[in-house]
Amino acid sequence: MGRILVSLASGLIFGLGLVVSQMINPQKVLAFLDVAGDWDPSLAFVMGAAIPVAALGFALAKRRRAPLCAASFSGPTKTAVDSRLVVGSLIFGAGWGLAGFCPGPVLAAALLAGAPALVFLAAMLVGMGAFTLTDRRLSRRAQLA
Repeated sequence: MGRILVSLASGLIFGLGLVVSQMINPQKVLAFLDVAGDWDPSLAFVMGAAIPVAALGFALAKRRRAPLCAASFSGPTKTAVDSRLVVGSLIFGAGWGLAGFCPGPVLAAALLAGAPALVFLAAMLVGMGAFTLTDRRLSRRAQLA
């Protein structure tokens, strides 16, 4: 039960940060990404504030043997840059640049931003499902070959 409450509190704090920083506002995000046009640098301050907070969290984590709510730390299993990572990053960036939403903020925006956020969320979920199905099929074919 403690893990669930910690997860809930973490999600609420993260969501509140997204709302306060306006990361759920696609016009604000698109204005930040429009460096060649009418650029709005305010989200750079959000990132600038997040970096030292994250650095402090990582420094504190290095001093612990295990996280508070798990038996051990779990980092990434892959460390190499491969074509899947590059293509996935390109798709993520294109979607963010076209719509002004990315997965975390769209979840917070779904309740506040109305139809555009819900359409993006639905499209994102369909895309994730399509990837999962395609990846499973390709993995099965590779195992049979």
